[in-house]
Amino acid sequence: MTVSTALIAASTNRFPSAADTSPDSLIAFGSNNLLALWDVTAPNDYGVFEMLPGHEGVVTCVRFISNDILVTGDEQGVLLLWKRVEGKWRIKHKVKAHMRALTSLCTFNSWLVSGSSDSTVKFWETDASENDGSLQLKQSITTGRWYPLSLALAFLPGTRGNDVFLLLAISGSNTNVHLYLRNEQEQLIHSASLAGHEDWIRALTFKAPCTSEETLVLASGSQDATIRLWNIEPLKNAEVAAGPGDQPRDDLLDAFEASLGEIGETEEGGRQISLKRHILTIRSIDGRQASRQYAVTFDALLIGHEFGITSLSWRPSLGPDSTPTILSSSTDSSLILWSPSTVLGSTQDSTTSIWINRQRFGDVGGQRLGGFVGSLWARGGQEALGWGATSGHKGPVRGLAWSPNGEYLISAGVDQTTRIFGKVHPSIPSQSSWHEIARPQVHGYDLLDVVSLDALKFVSIADEKVIRVFEAPQNFVQLAKTLGVADFTEIEVNRPAGASVPPLGLSNKAVGDGSTVAPVLAPLDRRPFESEFAGATLWPEIEKIFGHGYESITLAVSHSRKLIATACKATTSEHAVIRLYETDTFKLVGQPLAGHTLTVTRIAFSPDDKYILSVSRDRTWHLFEEKDGQGYVHAAADKPHARIIWDCAWAAEGDVFATASRDKTVKIWKRVEEKWATTAVIKTSSPATAVDFSPVDTEQIRKLAVGHEDGTIEIYRNSPTDPSSWKLDITIDKSLAHVDQIHRLSWRPQSKYNNKTNELASCSEDGTLKILIIQGQ
Repeated sequence: MTVSTALIAASTNRFPSAADTSPDSLIAFGSNNLLALWDVTAPNDYGVFEMLPGHEGVVTCVRFISNDILVTGDEQGVLLLWKRVEGKWRIKHKVKAHMRALTSLCTFNSWLVSGSSDSTVKFWETDASENDGSLQLKQSITTGRWYPLSLALAFLPGTRGNDVFLLLAISGSNTNVHLYLRNEQEQLIHSASLAGHEDWIRALTFKAPCTSEETLVLASGSQDATIRLWNIEPLKNAEVAAGPGDQPRDDLLDAFEASLGEIGETEEGGRQISLKRHILTIRSIDGRQASRQYAVTFDALLIGHEFGITSLSWRPSLGPDSTPTILSSSTDSSLILWSPSTVLGSTQDSTTSIWINRQRFGDVGGQRLGGFVGSLWARGGQEALGWGATSGHKGPVRGLAWSPNGEYLISAGVDQTTRIFGKVHPSIPSQSSWHEIARPQVHGYDLLDVVSLDALKFVSIADEKVIRVFEAPQNFVQLAKTLGVADFTEIEVNRPAGASVPPLGLSNKAVGDGSTVAPVLAPLDRRPFESEFAGATLWPEIEKIFGHGYESITLAVSHSRKLIATACKATTSEHAVIRLYETDTFKLVGQPLAGHTLTVTRIAFSPDDKYILSVSRDRTWHLFEEKDGQGYVHAAADKPHARIIWDCAWAAEGDVFATASRDKTVKIWKRVEEKWATTAVIKTSSPATAVDFSPVDTEQIRKLAVGHEDGTIEIYRNSPTDPSSWKLDITIDKSLAHVDQIHRLSWRPQSKYNNKTNELASCSEDGTLKILIIQGQ
């Protein structure tokens, strides 16, 4: 049996250094405590193809050293050195680098510099040529009362390839850029502080000169919404005699500015642009007692962003005549490309460069949900990438459900969104891949579960007492048809065009159905962009259901789609009840189903809807049977587990059901005469948190998927003729499954949309949603 992934939905962590691109355009980014890999050159736009476990803390920094070597850091201060060997990424070295979280990381040749919120910057030498790899600490720098937030390394002009002539720039939670030079003892010495910014400096990047005559340029970006460029170049006739006590200083200018008092404040209260020239001095290593001197001067001020700068990166050189270009990202939800515009100078012989905003793109003026956290260049500078806070579920994914015929998958997360994923262009293999196609609900409470009533209607619950019902707008119907996700047969007319959320409201209101509000709709000829999901793909809310006294906790729908069952948080038997509602009128059916004494964790209808099964924190399961004219009445109960029962599921044939518990067992139950008894006990290596049965296949075999608290998934096989015999087929480890508790498992319904393949959807506390393809017998 083989397992592969059809979909990995994962968000990028909200740190500017949490993603990086390799020279061959492989994107690596931190997603919670996982490392996600995405090949932007893939022909079918597949997306994330692999998740690498290894970190115990949230990944904050990712940097490539080469195509096959990268370094990652996390919030626990741990550095991991990864190496790709025969196509597989492996951890070669692990070190507890800092006492607190990694905040910044930069690589340069064989050097690595890490910064942390413990107010230290550490200088490392890497040697990944060895089979095991290594990270050797060379120096530790204490920053004092401020935290390093960005780091950059470069050779001094005219010294490329000589590791002694290294220049390190550090910035962070103060308003200066700090420059460090490497001396003849191979130690980094503080040499200058560049003033000018008015707020924290979050981004630094060097543009290395292409020739020995060019200037080294440092760009710095700050929360004051400005970018400053600094030129670093050799002083003419700079070789001077050096005594043993020489230090890199510019005493006359320092004294002059100090005598003027607050030179940086103007009458209007803003900072003046300082033209101070900083002198860097480094001793030559050629044996002569001489020094080299370099001047650092402010060159340009780039103004265009409305809010703070989060990242900066120079475009990779496209040749000797290519124009220098900076990519910047900001919390104002925009990316900007900056480049110089050469104009005539004071004389006809001279020219000067003025940096201008060449192009602004991204979610300009749209819904600012944190803006862009960072940006990268890919494909050798042919593409610019940016990431924000809303790409993929941010936080645990608690619920998922397939549409009745498996056309698409809908998920619910504690990031307060429901999302729909569909297989785009399934009839064209070279273009076919899974993608998010709609975000029907953007809520104000954490979303916990979701079920589909039909292909164009779903119900969701959140950490509130209200149950909400949504119906697809006309825009979604047309989009799904255009993308090849589904071709609905329902009447498409008389549907609202879309939906919007009113200010200070939680309910999606229909627009475009005769209302005066003009709808904002996603285009129908392509997948929606990230900036369009939150507003242009919403579904109208058509019903609210009330009844429970406390916040909702779980939800189920009958196979006939005529009933939904709900439960809420409870500490007493009075509230630990199940309420049933009709899906035609959404009115309460009969009396609440009582029996449990604590919170009901899962509800499941039998395939013929004759039974309702429920499990609870009170370690019991209860069975309710439909009686003609009496509704559902209590039929059976048992307390078979020693710990909380997390999940339950019916086999598609209706002959057995399963209960999964924290006591590391899954029990299979079968009706024997008038009672339900245990017919099999499956012992698991860690607490079982999710279960689901697949239908019987052509070989008369059905499968049981079991999700664990540690994120692994086990697949068991069984023949309906012998429900007491279950054989373990495969254990899907953390590299393909998850690294934290699995909340839900669901086999994709067999239909024309999946060509009879076994596809298993899973969601986890680790923040990822996956569809696994399971092949073989």
